[in-house]
Amino acid sequence: MNGFTLAALQLAVLVLIIALLYRPLGDYMARVYTAATHLRIERLLYKIIGADPDEQQSWRVYLRALLLFTLAGFAVLYGLQRLQQWLPYSLGLPALPPDLAFNTAASFVGNTNWQAFSPETTVGYAVQALGLAVQMFLSAAVSMAVAVALIRGLAARATGVIGNFWVDVTRSTLRILLPLSLIAAVIFVASGVVQNLSGFTDVTTIAGGAQSIPGGPVASQEAIKLLGTNGGGFFNANSAHPLSNPTAWANLFQTLLLILIPFCLPRTFGTMVADQRAGRVLLWAFVSIFLLVFISLTAFELAGWGSAPELAGAAMEGKEQRFGIVGSTTFGAATTGTTGGAVNSMHDSFTALGGMVLLLNMMAGEVSPGGAGAGIYAMTVYVIIAAFLVALLLGRSPVYLGKRIGPREMKLVSTFILVLPVIAICALALSFAIPAIHAEMLEAMHNAGPHGLTEVMYAFVSAAANNGSAFAGLSADTPWLNVTLGILILLGRLLPITLVLCLAGSFAQQDRTAPSSGRLPLDGMQFIVFVVVLVLFIALPMFLPYLMAGPLAEGLVR
Repeated sequence: MNGFTLAALQLAVLVLIIALLYRPLGDYMARVYTAATHLRIERLLYKIIGADPDEQQSWRVYLRALLLFTLAGFAVLYGLQRLQQWLPYSLGLPALPPDLAFNTAASFVGNTNWQAFSPETTVGYAVQALGLAVQMFLSAAVSMAVAVALIRGLAARATGVIGNFWVDVTRSTLRILLPLSLIAAVIFVASGVVQNLSGFTDVTTIAGGAQSIPGGPVASQEAIKLLGTNGGGFFNANSAHPLSNPTAWANLFQTLLLILIPFCLPRTFGTMVADQRAGRVLLWAFVSIFLLVFISLTAFELAGWGSAPELAGAAMEGKEQRFGIVGSTTFGAATTGTTGGAVNSMHDSFTALGGMVLLLNMMAGEVSPGGAGAGIYAMTVYVIIAAFLVALLLGRSPVYLGKRIGPREMKLVSTFILVLPVIAICALALSFAIPAIHAEMLEAMHNAGPHGLTEVMYAFVSAAANNGSAFAGLSADTPWLNVTLGILILLGRLLPITLVLCLAGSFAQQDRTAPSSGRLPLDGMQFIVFVVVLVLFIALPMFLPYLMAGPLAEGLVR
């Protein structure tokens, strides 16, 4: 079976499963967020934290609750890392240094899960389970809550409120993420993924050498790592580790988990705004960009351009034999298209143009299909811009789902799309402009020339886009990179969320206008194509000079 046939089969399996789950899971999530009653355990949690679950919040109150929740999660996770040596199941490991603990805390509360360390030899089970895994649930729940808040703003009729943050986060965690994670964890255990508290097991290899094999609660963490589009691996090799991802079918299942919630949320969107045509626009925009990325990435890797791949007969450097090229490109397209960040192959070893596709996927704002929740609000921003431009072209008032798009809304969405390139490029420039830091950066880079620049650029874009994957040719555990990338993650997380909630509040204050005969055509194939082209036209040119000096310069020299 040739590579292109295998790619088509893998893609067909993913499409079939998502098609079967799209309506039931999407409608279930809509019912979760619109239900009038609270579960008993939810009421207990609200009582403990002192929240009124029936109180509707304005966007400012919603944002304050979100920031307080994020700050509390950051403080707890930072404290767990700094006190690790006194925690049970610490495996005798010491506390993490302050700068590394800051970076990790920022990363996991920011749904990025960038890890500048080898997890199995740096953090014990207590930090993994009580700190990292808990934040995987909560940070994903926050992203889903923000998406739902924006949907409510679009559906509201001059109420000025967008829901209740505490209710949205609790329901996202207990009613969606936790049940799905339990099912996924059981399937992982059946596939051979490790789930124990055995610590390290010393064994004698076939060659007679000694090896220490780590154990741990891996299956349970793998489930939420993927479902919540988090990406923090229990092992340093992440989803390339055989105890984390043992078989080809387990790899396909992991890929499915990465994109399952993002691809089903457009159905939730359509149900909550009472317009499934609007939901399908988001869905087909997601599908179009995902297919474009997957096809181009797979083609570049199967072509194997470059002296080493051509001599070897395939671009298998850095890829697992049990997954092959197609299993690696499918996973790569999914993880860089979401805020996943998990990897089952060495992105640093992809062909130059294949690595560029992975980088471009993050530079586009991870809207194919985006993270759990984050993809919905990011793509909605582009849809609003597209609706505004279509209205200008046709000489009509810009309206989306009955809500007027005025100067305030356009300022918010315009600022939203500038956050990623501005903070990533500024941080990258500062890292090389300051002489002392420049020297530290050169020492951290394992490669010179265009490939070295690509490695550094990938790290900064990954942090700012809240992805968390790495090219791995950069030793990121330095004081400057730990602090800088941690700040980038927080800015890349909280600034867009603030703008989205402000946008939701602006829409919530408006009443929905009645549809007229002059309704804008915002649900046809032409509009979907326009949205996709707009994403590529807006997002990618801002990084073009860096691409020309990095992966393009490397890839075009054969």
